[in-house]
Amino acid sequence: MTTPAAATAPVLEYTRASRWYGPVIALNDVTTQVPPGVTGLLGPNGAGKSTFLKLAAGQLQPSQGEVKLLGVPAWGSPEVFHRVGLCPEADAFWENLTGRQFLTTLLRLSGFDEAECKERTARALDEVALAAAQDRKIGGYSRGMRQRIKLAQAIAHEPSVMLLDEPLNGLDPMARAEVIGLFQDLAREGRFVIVSSHILHEVDLVSDRVVFIKHGYVVAEGEVAGVRSEMKSHPMQILIRCDKPELLASRVFELDNVVEVKMHDDRQGLLVSTRDADSFYLLLNHVVLDGKLSVETVSPADDDVHAVYRYLIGSDGESA
Repeated sequence: MTTPAAATAPVLEYTRASRWYGPVIALNDVTTQVPPGVTGLLGPNGAGKSTFLKLAAGQLQPSQGEVKLLGVPAWGSPEVFHRVGLCPEADAFWENLTGRQFLTTLLRLSGFDEAECKERTARALDEVALAAAQDRKIGGYSRGMRQRIKLAQAIAHEPSVMLLDEPLNGLDPMARAEVIGLFQDLAREGRFVIVSSHILHEVDLVSDRVVFIKHGYVVAEGEVAGVRSEMKSHPMQILIRCDKPELLASRVFELDNVVEVKMHDDRQGLLVSTRDADSFYLLLNHVVLDGKLSVETVSPADDDVHAVYRYLIGSDGESA
């Protein structure tokens, strides 16, 4: 059960937390609070995402600062371990065990009796669509199957906190869709989920908020729309589909907040880059009325996690 302290404290809280390995700083002076729901943890390879999750899981001790999980220090608090499900990026299996034996063994080590181990194993294997392969040895599993058995061990004991490090790696499109659906179900059940990934559009589908990490620093966090609205130094692209895009282009380029206007690739729309989207939308109303245009749609062309990631992380994030 949740202790009173855990019930009132943030689910996950970093206070000036750093972690270094000799001269290498993996995470640097991070202060943040992560609320319930699904949070996407984004950043290029080597940014510090895995260290962020291992500190949360209590697998690493902060070199300085503090990390609290469920209101108590994550490091050195075994009473919270059974409430955490960690899906690591790296494989760590007993290759000669079958998938079913692997899960059952871990559950027994967690203190469940034989009957409950059997029930939980069957349920977890079913949730990750691995029941048909449960009696095959893990050493013969494909990459995608190995990824799914890692997910199964992370959810089998029904933890309230899920820490998932690149859980979509190695999954085919159908399996990815199923796993994303699982994340959404976990969130609806009231679980707390952090998903570390560079598969940006998929994280955008499931995340309530995002945390962007680069070179060990948290460079931005919050809901995607909120983070995007704070990026005043980066123009925002807006796609306008109308019957007279050339006429609209000649008018909107007169506006002070517009920095670029170009035709969309399909020649049916206009891409406008502006540093002040709200002001642009307001002024656009007058431009449209004055020009007697028929506007079909007006929509942000890059108001998603991919655009925010690209702006904040830079070109090195494209290959992460």
